[in-house]
Amino acid sequence: MLQELKERVCSANLALDKYGLVVLTWGNVSALSEDGERVVIKPSGVSYSEMKPEHMVVTDLQGSVLEGSLRPSTDLLTHLELYRAFPGVRGVVHTHSRCAAALAQAECGLPCFGTTHADYFYGPVPCTRALTPEEIREGYEKNTGLVIAETFRQRGIDPGAVPAALVCKHGPFTWGPTPEKAVENALVLEECARMALLTRQFQPDAAPAPQSILDKHYSRKHGAGAYYGQA
Repeated sequence: MLQELKERVCSANLALDKYGLVVLTWGNVSALSEDGERVVIKPSGVSYSEMKPEHMVVTDLQGSVLEGSLRPSTDLLTHLELYRAFPGVRGVVHTHSRCAAALAQAECGLPCFGTTHADYFYGPVPCTRALTPEEIREGYEKNTGLVIAETFRQRGIDPGAVPAALVCKHGPFTWGPTPEKAVENALVLEECARMALLTRQFQPDAAPAPQSILDKHYSRKHGAGAYYGQA
């Protein structure tokens, strides 16, 4: 079942390790099937050095396992909520990458300080509110997805233009139209978080980039008028 997608999801998970975005088994990638009915996700707690496509787990949108002998990632229900909330998303990534996770632990969003950020995220990457004790006790993983969706809804943020969130006291989630793009967004998010840390070290009062820079750099790579790269 979904052999090609299993291979892509496995490769995407291995890319997290390759890019230094994960330590031990801290991270996961999933993908939504073309028919929108099934999800392929990394198994829980399996070492990246041992991971193979046949280890990937297939579930339905309620989280029931359809294929696979291993338990799916414990973050599965978060991924499922993001697929429900954000139409067009076909890949979701969660890591504990160092600088992005540190921002989440500090309860800080990621401002757009320059063009690198603006190329990928059309505005600040938000940090969610803290989950309540009740939300943590009951349905923690599901509520993590719900609080991301709530943040984007309440703040009027387009999840297609800002494909990332920092979950308060937890870490980053990114997404995209493919699992590969979601991994790319996770890599860029961590790099932008690292740059932001250095920016604030050099200049604690550094201001975000002006809207004109954000508009120009985002539009060069996205939308009808994009002209970055090859046709």
